[in-house]
Amino acid sequence: MSDDPSPPALDAETLAFAGRVFQFARMGHADELAELFGQGLPANIRNDKGDSLLMLAAYNGQPDAVRVILEAGGDPELANDRGQTPLAGAAFKGDAGIVRILLDHGAAVDGSGGDGRTALMVAAMFDRTEIMELLLASGADPDRRDAAGKSAAEMAQAMGAQNAPDLLARAPRVRG
Repeated sequence: MSDDPSPPALDAETLAFAGRVFQFARMGHADELAELFGQGLPANIRNDKGDSLLMLAAYNGQPDAVRVILEAGGDPELANDRGQTPLAGAAFKGDAGIVRILLDHGAAVDGSGGDGRTALMVAAMFDRTEIMELLLASGADPDRRDAAGKSAAEMAQAMGAQNAPDLLARAPRVRG
């Protein structure tokens, strides 16, 4: 038994295969991913940046791949190395369809990585009002604060968002 905690070196063929799998998620190759999951590929593998297959598919607007990954056990709460969840990634990209799919498959509406930044905060920062309305209708807390103590409204104002601050001011409040 070795005391070396480093992972084993991977050969070129294995690295090329891994690269193809992550590209399948980015490009929306749902059938290929489904076949690999059927052969035992874990749904929650991550690349060197901590991005899961689900994060890559969600961020790149690939609804069929998102569904296939979720149905294979992809974790919608698995944050990448920057603390971003797939829901926050979809909110950043402005893809309401992906946001709906993730919420329908159990993504926590106020889920966050270590920085405490929720999808609502991300959507507010970039004035993505359609996504904000969807998240608020799904129970997102407009008063929640990130790890630095900032609210979605404060983030939106700091980024110069035009419509988000007013939408947040009118949002129903979550009762604890």
